[in-house]
Amino acid sequence: MSLDTSTTQQQFRERFETLLPSIQREWPEVARQALEATRGSLDEVVEVIAAQTGKTGGAIRSQLHDLLQVAGEQTSRLASSLEPLERQLEDLLDDLNSTLRPRLEKPVRERPLLALGLAGAVGLLLGLMLASGRRSG
Repeated sequence: MSLDTSTTQQQFRERFETLLPSIQREWPEVARQALEATRGSLDEVVEVIAAQTGKTGGAIRSQLHDLLQVAGEQTSRLASSLEPLERQLEDLLDDLNSTLRPRLEKPVRERPLLALGLAGAVGLLLGLMLASGRRSG
């Protein structure tokens, strides 16, 4: 797979910030500021590394391609490991919705005017607090 495709260049640009530490470990003689100045442009990163290390652009592109693949695999593994946690969170939210909502809705339905009054009072207090915070700041 070539590292010159526009999709790969876009992926490189998107992941540049996360790849930067790995790039620096691979080529410690290249200044971070010089790499950051490329703003994630693959061609410019290759030029900067080649100029500072004397290595060929092809070898550098190959190594960058490997780093990009490793980062993609790590991202996929992380996403896979988060899926069970996401399902657990959704289940917990569903449980909360089914148990807590009826407990909150019942008093509001029984005393709607009281609920409106409380909501208005809370809104008024928050408004006063925010307004006084702006004046004193």
